[in-house]
Amino acid sequence: MRPRYVVLVLALALAAAVVALGPGKGRSIEAGFRELASLTSSALSDATTRVRAALAGSSVASKAADPADARPPEVTVSQPVSKNITEWDEYTGRFDAVQAVDVRARVSGYLTKVNFTDGQEVKAGDLLFEIDPRPFERALEQAKAELNQAKVRVSNASLDVARGRPLLKNDYISQKTFDDRENIVREGQAAVKVAEARVKTAELDLSFCRITAPISGRISRTLVTPGNYVSGGTNGANTVLTTIVTQDPIYIYFDVSENNALKYTRLSEATGKGAPGMLGAAVGVELPDEDGFPHKGRLDFLDNRLDRGTGTLRARAVISNKEALFSPGMFARLRLQGSPEYAAVLLPDEAIGTDQANRFVYVLGPDNVPVRRLVELGPLVDGLRVIRNGISADDRVIIRGQQRVHPGQKITPKHIPLKVSDAKGDTSSVKKP
Repeated sequence: MRPRYVVLVLALALAAAVVALGPGKGRSIEAGFRELASLTSSALSDATTRVRAALAGSSVASKAADPADARPPEVTVSQPVSKNITEWDEYTGRFDAVQAVDVRARVSGYLTKVNFTDGQEVKAGDLLFEIDPRPFERALEQAKAELNQAKVRVSNASLDVARGRPLLKNDYISQKTFDDRENIVREGQAAVKVAEARVKTAELDLSFCRITAPISGRISRTLVTPGNYVSGGTNGANTVLTTIVTQDPIYIYFDVSENNALKYTRLSEATGKGAPGMLGAAVGVELPDEDGFPHKGRLDFLDNRLDRGTGTLRARAVISNKEALFSPGMFARLRLQGSPEYAAVLLPDEAIGTDQANRFVYVLGPDNVPVRRLVELGPLVDGLRVIRNGISADDRVIIRGQQRVHPGQKITPKHIPLKVSDAKGDTSSVKKP
């Protein structure tokens, strides 16, 4: 409060006291005011002294807090970690079976028996379904009878030809009659071949009544139960009875960007390892509940052109699945080598500042004055950020206390060594930002 306001408040308070007490004690108002004047001068003197003392104390305190007289702020400074690393590109992939078959009915009839349990492992040739064979057995018997009939006709026609040959020499029959007998033999022989084909067709249809597994793998559930009529044929209307997929090995498909596909080709040319496009390169796979890409495979396929809609290239890796851990349709994370091994400079993310467009760090300059450096960031490795450009392994970087740094102001550095964190999984793995 300002001094003149303090004096005014005191004067008003004393005036109120004189007015209230003066008449009660037999004194006049004028006497009270004379007494007030003497008291007011004394109070003003005391109040002025106190206010000056308070102002003097505030001035001393403000001088003591002057930044010019303060000690330089203390910040934590460390040298970056230098480590040999290999960068890996990560993708999301989806598993698919190496072989997958829809088991369909090839002849029409009533389903009589199912010879497997839903979801079990089957081997190629195992009996799965049975269709009522009786109509096909009758058709086979009829075809065999027709074959025998055709053979008898051929035999009789052959005898007629044999009898007519000496008659032709003695001109007892005409040449046309003899030729007709030979043509009857030829027609009979053709009819035999037709009958034989019908027998084979009937045998094949009868064999289709026993539906076996075309491949080894895990079978799905039964889509048609016994007693139902199933349709066969090859016109696309035949009934699907179940499906079978192979389990080991298994494919995983993923999409690679155009830039990465070109990068892999350049890397393959530079290292001289693997086929063009990194075919045969090692890959790692991890499921959503895993870390460190514990499952190993190899890249075995790259498509022959990029997808025009997405600008990506379809790639495929093959992985062992002896424990049947992976199933077709399951998603997983996959990593592929994205760079050769090189010496990297690493810092914790807390040392990196950002503004609207740039990332920067503070490096300790001459006379302990911080210098701002723009940096280019890379991926994370073992909890530290790779710094591609901007600093070297010999620089001393402010790790903590950047908020206390002002342009051109000295700081008090507190040096501590940086250590690579004990990250789980393969320490050589690098995740792209």
